[in-house]
Amino acid sequence: MGSHAGHPGLKRLLAALLWLAVPAAAQDVLPGLRGGVRVPADLDHGAFRALLRVQTELGVKCTGFMVAPAIAMTAAHCLYLGKVGRFIQPGSVHVLLGYRLGAYRAHARVRRFVIASGYDPAHPIATIGEDRAVLLLDHAIADAGSILPVAAVPSGGQVAVRVAAYDQDRAELALSSPPCALTGSVRDATGAAVLTQDCSITHGASGAPLVAVIDGRDSAVGMVVAGAAASNLAVPLR
Repeated sequence: MGSHAGHPGLKRLLAALLWLAVPAAAQDVLPGLRGGVRVPADLDHGAFRALLRVQTELGVKCTGFMVAPAIAMTAAHCLYLGKVGRFIQPGSVHVLLGYRLGAYRAHARVRRFVIASGYDPAHPIATIGEDRAVLLLDHAIADAGSILPVAAVPSGGQVAVRVAAYDQDRAELALSSPPCALTGSVRDATGAAVLTQDCSITHGASGAPLVAVIDGRDSAVGMVVAGAAASNLAVPLR
Protein backbone atom coordinates (compact mmCIF):
# COMPACT_ATOMS: atom_id res chain seq x y z
CA MET A 1 0.00 0.00 0.00
CA GLY A 2 1.36 3.44 -0.95
CA SER A 3 2.27 6.09 1.60
CA HIS A 4 0.28 9.35 1.89
CA ALA A 5 2.84 11.11 4.12
CA GLY A 6 3.45 13.75 1.46
CA HIS A 7 -0.18 14.95 1.38
CA PRO A 8 -0.29 18.55 2.75
CA GLY A 9 -3.54 17.99 4.67
CA LEU A 10 -2.17 14.89 6.34
CA LYS A 11 1.04 16.72 7.25
CA ARG A 12 -0.94 19.47 8.95
CA LEU A 13 -3.04 16.92 10.83
CA LEU A 14 0.02 15.00 11.99
CA ALA A 15 1.65 18.23 13.13
CA ALA A 16 -1.44 19.16 15.13
CA LEU A 17 -1.61 15.72 16.73
CA LEU A 18 2.06 15.86 17.67
CA TRP A 19 1.51 19.29 19.23
CA LEU A 20 -1.44 18.01 21.25
CA ALA A 21 0.58 15.02 22.39
CA VAL A 22 3.13 17.30 24.06
CA PRO A 23 2.26 18.23 27.67
CA ALA A 24 1.02 21.81 28.02
CA ALA A 25 3.97 22.81 30.17
CA ALA A 26 6.38 21.61 27.50
CA GLN A 27 4.45 23.46 24.79
CA ASP A 28 4.75 26.75 26.65
CA VAL A 29 8.37 26.58 27.83
CA LEU A 30 11.26 25.89 25.47
CA PRO A 31 15.02 26.20 25.91
CA GLY A 32 16.89 28.81 23.93
CA LEU A 33 20.52 29.00 22.84
CA ARG A 34 22.21 30.53 25.85
CA GLY A 35 20.43 28.43 28.44
CA GLY A 36 17.47 30.82 28.75
CA VAL A 37 13.85 29.73 28.58
CA ARG A 38 11.53 30.95 25.83
CA VAL A 39 7.79 31.33 26.41
CA PRO A 40 4.90 32.32 24.11
CA ALA A 41 5.00 36.04 23.34
CA ASP A 42 2.07 38.32 24.10
CA LEU A 43 1.03 39.46 20.62
CA ASP A 44 -2.04 41.34 21.84
CA HIS A 45 -0.35 43.94 24.04
CA GLY A 46 2.80 46.02 24.01
CA ALA A 47 5.69 46.02 21.57
CA PHE A 48 5.09 42.58 20.12
CA ARG A 49 1.72 43.58 18.67
CA ALA A 50 3.94 44.68 15.77
CA LEU A 51 5.42 41.20 15.26
CA LEU A 52 4.97 39.46 11.90
CA ARG A 53 5.63 36.10 10.42
CA VAL A 54 7.21 36.73 7.02
CA GLN A 55 6.82 33.82 4.63
CA THR A 56 7.40 33.17 0.96
CA GLU A 57 5.50 30.97 -1.45
CA LEU A 58 8.64 28.81 -1.61
CA GLY A 59 8.36 27.93 2.08
CA VAL A 60 10.92 30.27 3.66
CA LYS A 61 9.79 31.65 7.03
CA CYS A 62 11.33 34.51 9.01
CA THR A 63 10.24 37.10 11.54
CA GLY A 64 9.50 40.75 10.83
CA PHE A 65 7.80 43.76 12.38
CA MET A 66 5.66 46.72 11.37
CA VAL A 67 7.21 50.19 11.33
CA ALA A 68 4.31 52.01 9.61
CA PRO A 69 0.73 51.06 8.62
CA ALA A 70 1.89 49.53 5.32
CA ILE A 71 5.67 49.14 5.88
CA ALA A 72 7.53 46.31 7.60
CA MET A 73 11.13 45.23 8.11
CA THR A 74 12.90 41.88 8.02
CA ALA A 75 16.35 40.46 7.31
CA ALA A 76 17.46 40.78 3.68
CA HIS A 77 18.85 37.24 3.52
CA CYS A 78 15.32 35.89 4.08
CA LEU A 79 14.40 37.14 0.60
CA TYR A 80 17.37 35.76 -1.31
CA LEU A 81 17.16 32.61 -3.42
CA GLY A 82 20.65 31.19 -3.15
CA LYS A 83 20.08 28.34 -5.60
CA VAL A 84 19.23 30.70 -8.45
CA GLY A 85 21.29 33.70 -7.32
CA ARG A 86 18.58 36.35 -7.10
CA PHE A 87 16.05 37.86 -4.74
CA ILE A 88 12.54 36.46 -4.73
CA GLN A 89 9.75 38.31 -6.54
CA PRO A 90 8.06 40.70 -4.07
CA GLY A 91 4.58 39.36 -4.80
CA SER A 92 5.66 35.93 -3.53
CA VAL A 93 6.27 37.32 -0.03
CA HIS A 94 3.45 37.48 2.53
CA VAL A 95 3.30 38.98 6.01
CA LEU A 96 0.99 37.75 8.76
CA LEU A 97 0.46 40.15 11.66
CA GLY A 98 0.02 38.52 15.06
CA TYR A 99 0.35 35.00 13.68
CA ARG A 100 -0.31 32.14 16.10
CA LEU A 101 -1.11 28.53 15.21
CA GLY A 102 -2.71 29.35 11.86
CA ALA A 103 -4.64 32.43 13.00
CA TYR A 104 -3.59 36.07 12.50
CA ARG A 105 -4.96 39.58 12.82
CA ALA A 106 -4.09 40.71 9.31
CA HIS A 107 -2.41 39.56 6.10
CA ALA A 108 -0.77 41.48 3.27
CA ARG A 109 1.33 40.72 0.25
CA VAL A 110 4.58 42.59 -0.43
CA ARG A 111 4.38 44.82 -3.51
CA ARG A 112 8.00 45.95 -3.34
CA PHE A 113 11.01 45.60 -1.08
CA VAL A 114 14.14 47.68 -0.66
CA ILE A 115 17.39 45.96 0.30
CA ALA A 116 20.01 47.99 2.18
CA SER A 117 22.48 49.24 -0.42
CA GLY A 118 25.53 47.77 1.31
CA TYR A 119 24.20 44.21 1.51
CA ASP A 120 25.69 41.70 -0.92
CA PRO A 121 23.88 38.33 -0.83
CA ALA A 122 26.86 36.71 -2.53
CA HIS A 123 28.94 37.71 0.53
CA PRO A 124 26.39 37.64 3.36
CA ILE A 125 28.87 37.42 6.23
CA ALA A 126 31.17 40.13 4.90
CA THR A 127 28.18 42.49 4.55
CA ILE A 128 26.09 41.27 7.49
CA GLY A 129 25.95 44.76 8.97
CA GLU A 130 23.62 45.78 6.13
CA ASP A 131 21.37 42.69 6.26
CA ARG A 132 18.12 44.69 6.28
CA ALA A 133 15.07 44.84 4.04
CA VAL A 134 12.14 47.25 4.07
CA LEU A 135 8.89 45.66 2.90
CA LEU A 136 6.29 47.87 1.21
CA LEU A 137 2.91 46.15 1.54
CA ASP A 138 0.00 46.13 -0.88
CA HIS A 139 -2.28 47.67 1.77
CA ALA A 140 -2.14 48.99 5.32
CA ILE A 141 -2.58 46.39 8.07
CA ALA A 142 -1.23 48.05 11.23
CA ASP A 143 -2.93 50.53 13.52
CA ALA A 144 -0.97 52.82 15.83
CA GLY A 145 -0.76 50.13 18.50
CA SER A 146 0.78 47.64 16.07
CA ILE A 147 3.66 49.84 14.91
CA LEU A 148 7.12 49.68 16.46
CA PRO A 149 9.15 52.88 16.06
CA VAL A 150 12.81 52.58 15.12
CA ALA A 151 15.50 54.24 17.24
CA ALA A 152 19.27 54.46 17.42
CA VAL A 153 21.14 52.30 19.91
CA PRO A 154 21.82 54.36 23.05
CA SER A 155 25.48 55.10 23.61
CA GLY A 156 27.51 53.67 26.45
CA GLY A 157 27.37 50.29 28.18
CA GLN A 158 24.98 47.41 27.77
CA VAL A 159 21.42 48.11 26.65
CA ALA A 160 18.54 46.08 28.07
CA VAL A 161 16.36 44.63 25.31
CA ARG A 162 13.52 42.18 24.73
CA VAL A 163 12.98 39.96 21.71
CA ALA A 164 10.31 37.64 20.32
CA ALA A 165 10.54 35.57 17.16
CA TYR A 166 9.10 32.72 15.14
CA ASP A 167 11.99 30.41 15.91
CA GLN A 168 12.59 27.45 13.62
CA ASP A 169 11.65 24.90 16.27
CA ARG A 170 8.23 26.53 16.82
CA ALA A 171 7.51 28.47 13.63
CA GLU A 172 3.76 28.39 14.38
CA LEU A 173 4.19 30.26 17.64
CA ALA A 174 6.08 33.45 18.48
CA LEU A 175 8.34 32.90 21.47
CA SER A 176 9.91 35.56 23.66
CA SER A 177 13.22 35.21 25.45
CA PRO A 178 13.91 36.42 29.00
CA PRO A 179 15.16 40.01 29.28
CA CYS A 180 18.58 40.24 27.67
CA ALA A 181 21.01 42.87 26.45
CA LEU A 182 22.98 44.36 23.63
CA THR A 183 26.50 43.60 24.80
CA GLY A 184 28.60 45.56 22.32
CA SER A 185 29.37 46.01 18.65
CA VAL A 186 31.87 44.82 16.07
CA ARG A 187 32.43 45.62 12.39
CA ASP A 188 31.86 43.48 9.33
CA ALA A 189 34.38 43.29 6.48
CA THR A 190 33.02 46.51 4.97
CA GLY A 191 33.18 48.44 8.24
CA ALA A 192 29.44 48.38 8.93
CA ALA A 193 28.42 48.06 12.57
CA VAL A 194 27.14 44.72 13.84
CA LEU A 195 25.56 44.41 17.28
CA THR A 196 26.30 41.57 19.67
CA GLN A 197 23.59 40.41 22.06
CA ASP A 198 22.97 37.65 24.57
CA CYS A 199 19.28 36.94 23.95
CA SER A 200 18.01 33.38 24.22
CA ILE A 201 16.89 32.98 20.63
CA THR A 202 17.53 30.08 18.29
CA HIS A 203 17.64 29.40 14.56
CA GLY A 204 14.83 31.04 12.55
CA ALA A 205 14.74 34.31 14.50
CA SER A 206 16.13 36.39 11.62
CA GLY A 207 14.20 39.63 11.25
CA ALA A 208 13.07 39.80 14.87
CA PRO A 209 13.20 43.23 16.52
CA LEU A 210 15.35 43.93 19.56
CA VAL A 211 13.13 46.18 21.66
CA ALA A 212 14.43 48.73 24.16
CA VAL A 213 12.71 51.52 26.07
CA ILE A 214 13.86 54.80 24.53
CA ASP A 215 12.53 58.07 25.95
CA GLY A 216 9.78 56.17 27.72
CA ARG A 217 8.49 54.16 24.76
CA ASP A 218 9.23 50.77 23.26
CA SER A 219 11.37 51.08 20.14
CA ALA A 220 13.26 48.71 17.85
CA VAL A 221 16.98 49.43 18.20
CA GLY A 222 18.23 46.38 16.31
CA MET A 223 17.18 43.37 14.29
CA VAL A 224 18.34 39.78 14.62
CA VAL A 225 20.31 38.52 11.61
CA ALA A 226 22.12 35.49 13.04
CA GLY A 227 21.64 33.16 15.95
CA ALA A 228 24.15 30.51 16.94
CA ALA A 229 25.50 29.06 20.14
CA ALA A 230 28.76 30.95 19.70
CA SER A 231 27.52 34.20 18.22
CA ASN A 232 24.22 36.08 18.32
CA LEU A 233 24.35 39.01 15.94
CA ALA A 234 22.01 41.86 15.07
CA VAL A 235 22.08 44.96 12.91
CA PRO A 236 21.38 48.51 14.06
CA LEU A 237 18.38 50.16 12.44
CA ARG A 238 19.73 53.72 12.58
